[in-house]
Amino acid sequence: MSHGFESDSIAKVSEEASSGLLVGVVRLIERCNEGVMGLSTIAILAASCILTLSVVSRYFLKVSTDWQDEASVFLLVGATFMCCAYVQSNRGHIGIDALASILPASVNRVRKGVVDIASLAFCTFFTWKSWTLFHEALVGGHTTSSSFAPPLWIPYGLMAVGMTNLTLQLLMQVLAYFGKREVVS
Repeated sequence: MSHGFESDSIAKVSEEASSGLLVGVVRLIERCNEGVMGLSTIAILAASCILTLSVVSRYFLKVSTDWQDEASVFLLVGATFMCCAYVQSNRGHIGIDALASILPASVNRVRKGVVDIASLAFCTFFTWKSWTLFHEALVGGHTTSSSFAPPLWIPYGLMAVGMTNLTLQLLMQVLAYFGKREVVS
């Protein structure tokens, strides 16, 4: 198994991009991804602090903690989806390298392109469904079923924005792949 750091792989799309406009867009997306990664790190730390507070207050103080679990879940959902594009930009998603290790470099390049195109198609659909869920929750005023009852548009919105970022990242990778193929051919 590989975590995306294959020896022959070029991790950053900006290095693969051949068009000046594409390079500018990719660099902007990379900066946004790095900023979101910092915020997601803070969200994960906040979730861990909230869960620790929840355990301490339940065990020692015998206090009900109905908001801590949902707040932690919302923070973790947000951090997970918002970081997807950053992880993809580094090709850090888990992949199986059994094929990559035995295929010739040119065939492996094509395999990566096909995987990126298939991932883009799936993520585009998932993004559309995420925005649909967000809209339904916002317009319908949907909340969780707990006594705290936070609005569901919050995690759905984070999921939709994160998937949009991931889709844009994949689109940049696909465009860079085709730009590079034209230069190489």
